[in-house]
Amino acid sequence: MLENILKSITPMLYMIPVMLISLTLHECAHGLMALRLGDPTAKNMGRLSLNPLKHLDPLGALMMVIARVGWAKPVPVNANNFKDPKNGMALVGLAGPLTNLLVAFGAAFPVALIEQAVYLHNVKFSKGLEIVYIFCYMLFNANIFLAIFNLIPIPPFDGSRIMFGILPDRYYFSVMKYERIVGMAFLMVFFVFRAQFAYVLDLVASPITRSFLYVANQFVSLFY
Repeated sequence: MLENILKSITPMLYMIPVMLISLTLHECAHGLMALRLGDPTAKNMGRLSLNPLKHLDPLGALMMVIARVGWAKPVPVNANNFKDPKNGMALVGLAGPLTNLLVAFGAAFPVALIEQAVYLHNVKFSKGLEIVYIFCYMLFNANIFLAIFNLIPIPPFDGSRIMFGILPDRYYFSVMKYERIVGMAFLMVFFVFRAQFAYVLDLVASPITRSFLYVANQFVSLFY
């Protein structure tokens, strides 16, 4: 029984640092993009920090551990500081998911390296190597899911900022009025149907996962 309990706890022990790293980088990317576009709000409020506690949202973190998708405390952005507020918000929204995809792509390389070393070159799969492999694989997988989840074009997700950025101005400001209401409604639907959402996310993530691992494996094979 103790062994079963430990097996159920072990993934969570990996997922906690994975979640903290992923969400922190995601939010810092938003803040850095906003700063680059002329808005220092996030910087002035200390949200460009790599300290995970600055960005932690308890509910979003819990969902990240349980369902592999979640969110952090949104970085404050003042669109009035942008030369082009609509496109500025779209770029800020894109920065977070793009950063997660870059993290996932980077994590694919140690995953490919360890797999080829163990299965093709008979390197012993020690406990230390196992820990590194599981951590990198979960970092890889979680960041793909986080990127896709945040690209959903519904408030409050980043995808809505990107979608709003391509709307004509006359529609943009009308839609923004209902952003909070739509966001709350979607989150309630998500909690009720999270298993179905997870299935759909799996389908979307699968080709990205295979593509990243394929590129990583091709690159790693050059060194063997």
